[in-house]
Amino acid sequence: MKIAKELSLILGISMIGEMLNQVLPLPVPAGVYGLFLMLLLLCSGIIKLEDVEGTGNFLLDNMTPMFIPAGVGIIRYMDQVMQVGIPYLVINVLSTAAVFVVTGKVAQYVMVRTQKNEDKEGEKA
Repeated sequence: MKIAKELSLILGISMIGEMLNQVLPLPVPAGVYGLFLMLLLLCSGIIKLEDVEGTGNFLLDNMTPMFIPAGVGIIRYMDQVMQVGIPYLVINVLSTAAVFVVTGKVAQYVMVRTQKNEDKEGEKA
């Protein structure tokens, strides 16, 4: 019964995300609305993590089969994909490298700021 309750809660929030996608004129996918709604509900304490944790972990653990239809679709249209394959590959490599660099720089910045704040607090004490 607990799994049914958790799944109903997750699917209900996803359904609300779908409705928001239909109502709001923003170019945002319905899944993003659902994720932000879930985040808001979890952060506000309206929904406790324990209320969705079991089913959420199950869904995450079994996410791989969800990509099979997309993979089959790509294989089905491989001739069209190959026409733009090299530009997509270059874009993916460059954007991944950019994400690595930006993430590293932000992490370094946060670590330096945290260390400076800890040093200041240590001097005050």
